[in-house]
Amino acid sequence: MNQAVLKTRNITKRYKNVAAVDNVSLSIRKGDIYGLVGRNGAGKTTLMRMITALTFADSGELELFGQTTESGLNQSRRRMGCVVEMPAFYPNLTAVQNLEYYRILRGIPDKSSVDNALKVVNLTDTGKKSFKNFSLGMKQRLGLALALLNNPDFIILDEPINGLDPMGIVEMRELIKKLAAENGITFMVSSHILTELSLIATQYGFINDGKLIKELTQEQLREQCQKCISVKVDDTAKASVVLETVLNTTKFKVLGDDEIRLYDYFDNSAEVTFQLNANGVRVSSLSEVGDNLEDYFVSLIGGKSNA
Repeated sequence: MNQAVLKTRNITKRYKNVAAVDNVSLSIRKGDIYGLVGRNGAGKTTLMRMITALTFADSGELELFGQTTESGLNQSRRRMGCVVEMPAFYPNLTAVQNLEYYRILRGIPDKSSVDNALKVVNLTDTGKKSFKNFSLGMKQRLGLALALLNNPDFIILDEPINGLDPMGIVEMRELIKKLAAENGITFMVSSHILTELSLIATQYGFINDGKLIKELTQEQLREQCQKCISVKVDDTAKASVVLETVLNTTKFKVLGDDEIRLYDYFDNSAEVTFQLNANGVRVSSLSEVGDNLEDYFVSLIGGKSNA
């Protein structure tokens, strides 16, 4: 069993009377790329800010590399890198100058760490170009270089592909996968582009309204997102009863207000239509589909009206 890099136990953060993070307990194992999935305002950034000590929990416990005391957590955070909010780079300084400033500020003794970090993110050829003239993709990669400066074991990235063009997204994706595979770095990554997150994550945590509503592995997600028959009906409650009592199956789930995903009767979908119609359920469409991460998330939070 892999060692846990991070554990939270009932961690909570309130702003006035609103719980931005509400009793969240999660676990990230060594070597994972942990995808944190949630809508804007769901609590992802607040959770990451507590882990990185940019803000502090009102209650609950944080464990990082096995440490739970204040001094132990502070020591463990030296093994972390993060890009939770875009770092305050100096606009008129070059990539090397900006990283050198932070290297000295953080007391990192190895001068080669700057060149090494820039090499990893492919920013060694920027020369005298100042940060203000960087593309958004270059700025994002420089942020990742800053996270790599102290040779971390664990990196937290909040929306690392936000605003990037397709090529920038691919570059960031491949960087994360390479660092995890070749350097053994554990990641926690949030993104609202769920299809992209599904290409890199090995573990998922789904957060909604501050609550962690589901954790599962990539393999478990694939099992959940299997091929199915999408049936659009006028009454999902009545259709559910027909599926259970007439067609004798419980292999289905209700998605939204008018759709049922049926994981049965692939070879006899006509019988599904016939029995639903015969029992007073109007079928407007029936098609074979496969869930993706977005579909699964929508079903978890209770349909498209809540997405």
